[in-house]
Amino acid sequence: MCGRYALTSAPEAIRRLFGYPETPNFPPRYNIAPTQPIAIVASERQDGKQARRFMLARWGFLPGFVKDPRDFPLVINARSETALEKASFRNAMKRRRCLVPADAYYEWLKLGAGRRIERRPYLFRRADRLPMGMAGLWETYAGADGAEIDTACILTTDANAAAVSVHDRMPAILEPKDFDAWLDCDNVSPETAAALLKPAAEDALEFFEIGPAINKAAGEGPQLQEPVARTLFG
Repeated sequence: MCGRYALTSAPEAIRRLFGYPETPNFPPRYNIAPTQPIAIVASERQDGKQARRFMLARWGFLPGFVKDPRDFPLVINARSETALEKASFRNAMKRRRCLVPADAYYEWLKLGAGRRIERRPYLFRRADRLPMGMAGLWETYAGADGAEIDTACILTTDANAAAVSVHDRMPAILEPKDFDAWLDCDNVSPETAAALLKPAAEDALEFFEIGPAINKAAGEGPQLQEPVARTLFG
């Protein structure tokens, strides 16, 4: 799964990579946590063409059929292998696919068993140090009082042969050449789009252990990403 990630590139660099016309100005965030607002990139039809747009959404997906959010679990990730089958995600796979820009994501290596379990945090990033586009789904949830909120989740897939040494799942990371197909819900079927969701190439990412300060959702700053060992893997 992906329970924390970072978006630290300059806003203009993210804008160029993801190709939206808006010019949002957002600060670097080194420890993005569930329920917080996150940047997503979606697509809509304008003048007969697909156009990308920048949005903010709550990280925690709410399907339209939910009557009371308090009775629905917090959904920050969805398994790509079953998203087409699950009632919670089926409509979003058809009509509301999105990209979640990130510069890194975090996973925890589980060691030990029983009461002696230790979890060590690791940072994952592209080996070329470019931002990444994680596949996601979004939904506008309308509450009983008529208030609306945009919500989103990140799609995950099996970890590749390198990353599985830390965790058995990883975000579905799309290459820029696949952004258009993933976002084009009018012309690209959900089945075709789902075929894009696969583990990253084994040499696409590098990862290393970081300190435990990342465990606190209130923690922020570049020091969170400093390695505790200098050896890089990936």
